[in-house]
Amino acid sequence: MPKALITGITGQDGSYLAELLLSKGYEVCGITRRSSTNSLDRIAHIADRVELISADLLDQSSLMDAVNNAQPDEVYNLAAQSFVQTSWNQPVLTAEFTAVGVTKVLEAVRRCAPKARFYQASSSEMFGKVQAVPQDEDTPFYPRSPYGVAKLYGHWITINYRESFGLFACSGILFNHESPRRGVEFVTRKITYTIARIRHGLESELRLGNLDARRDWGFAGDYVDAMWRMLQQERPDDYVVATGETHSVREFVDLACSRVGLDYREVVKTDPRYYRPAEVDLLIGRPEKARARLLWQPSVDFAQLVAMMVDADMALVEHEQKTHRAG
Repeated sequence: MPKALITGITGQDGSYLAELLLSKGYEVCGITRRSSTNSLDRIAHIADRVELISADLLDQSSLMDAVNNAQPDEVYNLAAQSFVQTSWNQPVLTAEFTAVGVTKVLEAVRRCAPKARFYQASSSEMFGKVQAVPQDEDTPFYPRSPYGVAKLYGHWITINYRESFGLFACSGILFNHESPRRGVEFVTRKITYTIARIRHGLESELRLGNLDARRDWGFAGDYVDAMWRMLQQERPDDYVVATGETHSVREFVDLACSRVGLDYREVVKTDPRYYRPAEVDLLIGRPEKARARLLWQPSVDFAQLVAMMVDADMALVEHEQKTHRAG
């Protein structure tokens, strides 16, 4: 039975990855922070099948203890301060978790489980002010946020450990990937959750920033499959994971509103507070390498993703209302 260790197991990607690995017969361990306020809601349905280990990306010794005790065959580093907007308000914290934290996990693997295969969650935000369209593994990086800069450090330190110490270390340059498990602070989930509340008469408007920003959006459940496939290859490498299609925030909110019989022009208000200090206008990936070498294909398209998220939030808001009335 292969054994995997996941940092960030309580997040969107961590929960889907844990499910996938369990379905493949893995023993799954997940790192959680003792001081974390994150709930275990996303993994509640599998909590009895995973082992949770207390450690912190800011504490080298706790990470080394976790890796040494688990002795995993595969390590997936998904933990980070992952909200771009927050990185402007907390740039140092973002650097500590999202950049230096990667080094600490790599160092723990190098010292305590050097034969383990390592996956680093890189991000399309590293492309930022894009230098080519579409973006692939050879496109130059130009990050436009503290988050993007921190992710770029994590990406390059992973390459350095691979080339310097011979670790089997891969980076997945994942474009935006969403799901009903996405945090409500992210724009896609903010859209679907607020629209559900509007449809149920609990709110009257949805405030957003740049409606013309374009992203390559896929389903998180598909993207964790690509992560796993990277660690099954003969040689470690880096891969862009994307759908190869781009859609605007306006298209997303229009589809979401239409799903519940609303007109987005009547409920959406643009708000300068939600514009970034340095905007990323267009991201679209070219995932040909992942398709060819990993034999990976997304199974959920853009319209299906929006519908999935809206339907889940409609059910959630209805449940919240019933719970509130019962209380």
